[in-house]
Amino acid sequence: MSEEAAAGGSGFSEDEGTSLTGLAAVPKVVFSSTLPAPLTWPNSELVTGDAVEAVTEMKRTVTGPLSTLGSLRLCRSLLTAGLVDRFRVVVFPVITGRTGRERIYDGYPDVSLEMVDSRTFDRRLQLLEYIPTVLSGPPGSGPT
Repeated sequence: MSEEAAAGGSGFSEDEGTSLTGLAAVPKVVFSSTLPAPLTWPNSELVTGDAVEAVTEMKRTVTGPLSTLGSLRLCRSLLTAGLVDRFRVVVFPVITGRTGRERIYDGYPDVSLEMVDSRTFDRRLQLLEYIPTVLSGPPGSGPT
């Protein structure tokens, strides 16, 4: 996607278009049982099989970090399978009480988090990075 197409033709601001152009250049794997191949997104590979098996193989063969954007169900299944090495949580200074639709960690197992890094952007947004450990029982109930 050209910067012009991303920004001008799609209703995105110039900054948003630039961000989308950068995202278009990054290799991506899309896990879906409903999307048809081939995908129209640049640098995207479609995986229709078991995501846990695919990510297990990717962790064995791909150099460099892997990350997820989006799917809560995918993230839950990867965490439960023991494939999540780090959580990166961005804290936005907004609380969506009555307008919030889904609590993002509903359905997750109990997890203890060890903070390994943190950064603040624009004196407002915080990026917190944790190593997760799935707990075998309720927090504080004994060994994990």
